[in-house]
Amino acid sequence: MSEDLRTDSPVELLLRDDPETLREFLETAHPVDVASFLEEVSASTAREHLLSLPLERRTEVFGYLTPGTQVSLAHLLDRRHLARIVTEMDADDRADLFNRLSPEQQEALLPGLAQAEREDIRRLAAHAEGTAGAIMTSDYVALRPDLSVREALDVLRKEAPDKETIYRAYVVDEQRCLLGSVRLQELILARPETRVSDVMEQETLEVGVDDEQEDVARKIARYDVIALPVVDDTGRLVGIVTHDDALDALQEEATEDFHRIGTVGKLTESVRSASVGMLYQKRIFWLALLVFGNLFSGAGIAYFEDTIASHVALVFFLPLLIGSSGNAGSQAATLMVRAIATGDVVMRDWGRMLGRELIVALALGLTMAIAVSAIGFMRGGMEIAIVVSLTMVLVVLMGSLVGMSLPFLLDRMKLDPATASAPLVTTIADAVGVVIYFTVATMVLF
Repeated sequence: MSEDLRTDSPVELLLRDDPETLREFLETAHPVDVASFLEEVSASTAREHLLSLPLERRTEVFGYLTPGTQVSLAHLLDRRHLARIVTEMDADDRADLFNRLSPEQQEALLPGLAQAEREDIRRLAAHAEGTAGAIMTSDYVALRPDLSVREALDVLRKEAPDKETIYRAYVVDEQRCLLGSVRLQELILARPETRVSDVMEQETLEVGVDDEQEDVARKIARYDVIALPVVDDTGRLVGIVTHDDALDALQEEATEDFHRIGTVGKLTESVRSASVGMLYQKRIFWLALLVFGNLFSGAGIAYFEDTIASHVALVFFLPLLIGSSGNAGSQAATLMVRAIATGDVVMRDWGRMLGRELIVALALGLTMAIAVSAIGFMRGGMEIAIVVSLTMVLVVLMGSLVGMSLPFLLDRMKLDPATASAPLVTTIADAVGVVIYFTVATMVLF
């Protein structure tokens, strides 16, 4: 490839109006880079470049596009071109795209597909979002236990081009109930006349079709396997979840958790392509709700007007103390939300975690109290220093315990612990911190 292709971005190639260089890029660059280029141009231009590629490469590039871009192009492609792409896609990616299309588009697409693809899409798309069934693929190799190793290898050679992985095949009976699995390595090393049943592993890890996709991904990571078989309630093999799809699911879940931590609703497309209206809609609810929560802080300040009027120096330390409380709470909440999400901590650990957090928060509060005591003394004398130091210990302790406990409470209520986000914890810490601060000040100074 030319030096220009290695140094210039795809968009720069297009803007420079160099058709030959652009054509070379589309035909020879990695599909990920081509997909990134198509994300940068208009949907109509992306459609034009996509259709200029051979079908196999077109499908590969299409698979790397973001979900939003895939849907946009599906609107622009006629049924024949879209059906050809969908037919060549991996089964799980095909089902994901189908679920993102509008009902009208789905009805228009299905007649263009072969009967096998239509049935496969309907079967995979029927599973609830967030379950193993929603991320599994039907592109796996199934073997009968009575096959010889020679016959099994012949099956693998024949089916390999259309399957996600052949490194492990799954052994099923006549009802497709899972009996075990066999590694490709074992088949290669075994004698040709050996039966598959003699070399298969009977104790095969498996997951249920309704299992949470996060649990499936953690199981794949824990046992370091390429894929896990998915079975239904009767033990029949219905698909497999591969490690790359599990990683995508974890990334999607982590993104949703980060959005919830920031009190942002679930986005159906990337931040880059999201419209102004969508971003507004996903952010306004919690912001408006937290505004009313902050009214409690104002009410607390109003209640202690006499204390503030008598010792104006107290106002100087209000942002410092309230901010420290919210920061400590946010730290504790973030640690607990992530620990619960990864399974490191469960509900029964709350008591032990509470005791440990109490010790940590007390140590943090004392350290920060020492740091601000000198400032309190310089600003208002010994009494103000005592008020500020004592309040610092109490608000850091309160913020930390609230931040640690709120995720457990939400989890117990069957809500997402990620909702115990920094803004929510901070709002609670602000309101309670104001009351603590001025209560301590009133008790010490009057």
